[in-house]
Amino acid sequence: MQFTARHAPPFVVLIVAAGLPLSVWATTPGVADHSIRQFLAQDHTLRAYKASRRLEAANGDRTGWVEAVTEYSQVNGFTYQVTSEGGSDYIRNKVLRAVLDGERRVIMEGETALSALAHENYTFEPHGVDADGLANIRLSPRRKERMLVAGMMFLNPDDGALVRLQGRLAKSPSFWVRSVQIVRSYKRINNVVLPVKLETNARLRLLGPAMLRMTYAYLEIDGRPLR
Repeated sequence: MQFTARHAPPFVVLIVAAGLPLSVWATTPGVADHSIRQFLAQDHTLRAYKASRRLEAANGDRTGWVEAVTEYSQVNGFTYQVTSEGGSDYIRNKVLRAVLDGERRVIMEGETALSALAHENYTFEPHGVDADGLANIRLSPRRKERMLVAGMMFLNPDDGALVRLQGRLAKSPSFWVRSVQIVRSYKRINNVVLPVKLETNARLRLLGPAMLRMTYAYLEIDGRPLR
């Protein structure tokens, strides 16, 4: 069957938007609204990068991990090479490699817009500043899509940089998945805001809780090696 974002495996849809172009809209005045305007003024085009990733997943007694070097450029798209792995064959091949294959195919097929933090996909409600000093933005998906997240976005009020996004998928990926909670963390590296960590927790019918974690260590941005 041909892969599309609408038919992606449960874990795949969680990472598709982790480093994609972003845009938002808000009207309520205040610190959060100012942060959004700062955010909009930035260039959020997906930049070329090379990164080492570690992916880990667990479901019941089955656990597994994969480490891979991942690369993205507009010319070559998304590619990866597994450098080491361990644990359950099922977890490694059916879950972790599926996540990487899914990211590659979604980018190749141009379906990233389905998950973008854009006015076409979300309404955005400024929600003040929290105890950590971050501007809170409530995200409300315009459609019940597997690629969209209902929850909160957290911005740095000094420069509008995206720090964290957390919530639940607007629609369950399948009948067998009862709920999916996600947290994506971002960091400014060489003046580029990039995803650095993804954590998901889901409840699967008959199979109990499942967990996926992915961390990034960047090696190059726009072809320039990082120290």
